[in-house]
Amino acid sequence: MPETIDLLLKELKLPAFSRHYQRHQEQAIEKGYGHIRYLSGLCEQEVADRYQKRVQKWISEAKFPADKRFANLNLTELSASVQQQVIALKDLTDWVHHAGNVLLIGPSGVGKSHIAAALAAHLIEQKVRVKWFSAVALVQSLQQAKRDLDLMTAMTRLDKYQVLVIDDIGYVKKTDAETQVLFEFIAHRYESGSLIITSNQPFSHWDQIFPDTMMTVAAIDRIIHHATIIEIEGESYRKKQSLKK
Repeated sequence: MPETIDLLLKELKLPAFSRHYQRHQEQAIEKGYGHIRYLSGLCEQEVADRYQKRVQKWISEAKFPADKRFANLNLTELSASVQQQVIALKDLTDWVHHAGNVLLIGPSGVGKSHIAAALAAHLIEQKVRVKWFSAVALVQSLQQAKRDLDLMTAMTRLDKYQVLVIDDIGYVKKTDAETQVLFEFIAHRYESGSLIITSNQPFSHWDQIFPDTMMTVAAIDRIIHHATIIEIEGESYRKKQSLKK
């Protein structure tokens, strides 16, 4: 009989049922649970196992820094206004479902990438699929796709991610080829998917990324139309840690 049940559960694609039904059965007999409670416990186990498996798969797929989570983000190092913005983005994720963007702007080392990665990991736990890119790696990938006459396919392939993180957009080289594909990508994502962008350059310096004023203005306009802009000031965390040591 157990062999038959295992085969049936495998056919029904209920692996958690197969792993745990005997333990739940023993518990049900010991505590006098009825069939409904026994079945409910197994269903809860299946849902929990699937959730954990999906989170682990999506985090592995996202490729963001493993050591940057809310658990080790010291919010008290940030200003009160920045803390409020970050907590609001974490607690209220409606911005994702309305293709809202998040821009983290500030000098190197103030925690922009940590906040972006922490938000990304948290969103995955909320059933939102996320992918992390350094801006340079993303642009190089899009450039290659354009050379292969496959740019639209490459951009569309990324549409399966509700949120894309573009880290360090300021490091993109100001060449026609690079900035053109970056602009096309920003235009493609506009009002269809969310971006979390980190930049060590304020908007007034984005003309160093795009080749002309019109493209700079058009790119910024699309990004900020539905965006939370977080400006972080202060000294580098890395510098502070070095001084402490």
